[in-house]
Amino acid sequence: MLDVIGLTPDEEELYRRLVQLTVARVDELARWLRRPRAEVVAQLDALRDKGLVLPTGPDPDGPLRPLAPDVALGEALLRRQEALEAARVAVTRLTEEYRAGLRRHDADHLVEVITGAGMLRERLRDLQNSARSEVLWFCRANPLTMPGSENVEEFDALARGVRYRAIYERKMLLEPGALADVEQGVRAGEQARVLDRLPVRLAIVDARTAICPLVPDRDIGEPSAAVIGRSQLLDALLALFESHWLVATPLRSATTPAGEADGYLPDADEVRLLSLFVAGVPDKSIASQLGVSRRTVQRRLADLMTVAGVDTRPGLAYQAARRGWL
Repeated sequence: MLDVIGLTPDEEELYRRLVQLTVARVDELARWLRRPRAEVVAQLDALRDKGLVLPTGPDPDGPLRPLAPDVALGEALLRRQEALEAARVAVTRLTEEYRAGLRRHDADHLVEVITGAGMLRERLRDLQNSARSEVLWFCRANPLTMPGSENVEEFDALARGVRYRAIYERKMLLEPGALADVEQGVRAGEQARVLDRLPVRLAIVDARTAICPLVPDRDIGEPSAAVIGRSQLLDALLALFESHWLVATPLRSATTPAGEADGYLPDADEVRLLSLFVAGVPDKSIASQLGVSRRTVQRRLADLMTVAGVDTRPGLAYQAARRGWL
């Protein structure tokens, strides 16, 4: 099992036997393993070079004892992991170069069509696992293949420093558990915004690959999607995302810090309430998300209106933005 980090099966068996005996001489090990003495000596020399065996005294032919494997083999394992990660990155780059070459010489390779929820889900997961800088999402209501709660790849990517920007359709936030899923992502580092309606479902990874469904949501049958590589079509999709990002409303969690203006700093609960309110989430859904009654939501909004010096809800939304509360 340890040959992947430079330990042969015979060396591993010899080391395990020495661990069992705690201390042993060469002749004793040769008898236990039923190997020629010269072979055991050569294998012990290899184990000494790898920092796994040490004489118990000054006599080189004296008893030997094993050393802890985590230090010596742990370093080798780390080097192996780094080499595998470097190889994975190299393969990803070579794949992109290969596809770019095909696209330059054959327009048929500009867009790849995939069919089926399973295929689409796996491609979305593969792209997120290979992401290095940024992932962009248009998240519409009634997900076709991957609900937010199943997208564990996002948290792995965020942990390794990948930036996530997601725009959610307001109707999606009304689905059971959707707000909790979005808030979990925001707490992990996702930047989330909300719009009344999005034109398409869309995912873009590292500004190099986009996935976009080909048929309307209302069509019956297996979903199909286009996987789009670097091209003017991809540039148009990037511009579409950025134009919607500029006008979307930020969605914040209870732990997101708010700005301070006019001597008032909203607390974490107020930031969360205002974020959902400005995003257009109905009072009933806000109450459910916050774990309070609808009347409590209305009272808290009325209190914030008093602080902001306005008597209408649109006025509160405007003041919250102007004062930097969101």
